[in-house]
Amino acid sequence: MMNKIKLFCVPYAGGSAAIYKKWALHLDESIELVPIELAGRGKRIQEPMYENIEQAVEDIFSIIKNDIYGTYALFGHSMGAILIYELIRKIKSKGLSEPLHAFFSGRGVPNIKPLDEKKYYLLDDAQFKDKLVDLGGTPPQFFETPELMDFFLPLLRNDFKIASTSFIEREVIPFNCEITILLGKEEKICSERIDSWKYHTKQLCSIYHFEGGHFFINHEHRKIADIINEKLRSYTSISI
Repeated sequence: MMNKIKLFCVPYAGGSAAIYKKWALHLDESIELVPIELAGRGKRIQEPMYENIEQAVEDIFSIIKNDIYGTYALFGHSMGAILIYELIRKIKSKGLSEPLHAFFSGRGVPNIKPLDEKKYYLLDDAQFKDKLVDLGGTPPQFFETPELMDFFLPLLRNDFKIASTSFIEREVIPFNCEITILLGKEEKICSERIDSWKYHTKQLCSIYHFEGGHFFINHEHRKIADIINEKLRSYTSISI
């Protein structure tokens, strides 16, 4: 029987677990896709939003803690990348098994400030909406439906606040697992914040660039799945 690797996937700001569903069609049969639903969206839409990044990480840890004794990997895009980064630090601090592999998508290293760091969550509604349009990734009907705007704008603003958390004063403690970095070619991330990912692991750090901007993840799922398959294939084993 094949020992499956659980691939826990954490969404970007405003995203739900559903953004990863289509990946199941392309992932190797040795990989079990486990999208994580964050509080305040999807099936957890009635739950209160997180107050800070620590609360979000503790919530994710509580969801996966019974499965991190087996073979598992982590994937996070944008805000999700920061959340799995902090999750691994938490797992490491507890002396528990780190993931076999971690995929950080759409994000530069957390310990170097962006050149154009801006706290978009502090913008007024009109300016914040313009920023969302500029970033892409938000369905057009979101901006055309007042009910959706009223409901999701506070969630997006709160997620942006969490995603803006900076850890530049903190020591970098390299992970023991290999890491893979995925980025859009049009993303505005300086080379230092990309190249410095190699200091966050004692193992191999691979970097891939995709056509498009920050939300390349929404149209490059087949290529992303191919990379995940390639990276996790070496960890799979067959037992009788």
